[in-house]
Amino acid sequence: MTETTAAVAQQYIDAMTSGDPGALGALFADDIVWHQPGGNRFSGAKHGGAAVGEMVGAMMGVSGGTFALAPSGSPMINGDLAALPIRFSAKRDGAEIAMDGVDLLRVADGKVAEVWLFSADQDAEDVFWGQG
Repeated sequence: MTETTAAVAQQYIDAMTSGDPGALGALFADDIVWHQPGGNRFSGAKHGGAAVGEMVGAMMGVSGGTFALAPSGSPMINGDLAALPIRFSAKRDGAEIAMDGVDLLRVADGKVAEVWLFSADQDAEDVFWGQG
């Protein structure tokens, strides 16, 4: 399982950094659950690839296409789990955000089945994204 998890984690990183929503969506299990942290317009559990894609698209819209994510360290694999240290950034309406985080993936049957996101400063992220 560790090899499969590592391969899927690398594909996830590649898709996120390339900004290719099709490549990202192809990695998701049909019943993916995405746990978006905090108390902002994007927070909460998203069920299914369409809901995740809609959220990511809305983040790109709010940020005028500036939302970006890059790895900040090597993936850490434990069985079917992958912890990915990342740095994300975005700009909107004269405000900017750039912070570290961790994307935790659970891989099942070669697909991303569940994702939990963690931000270094959730309060600042909530202020940046605002309420919808």
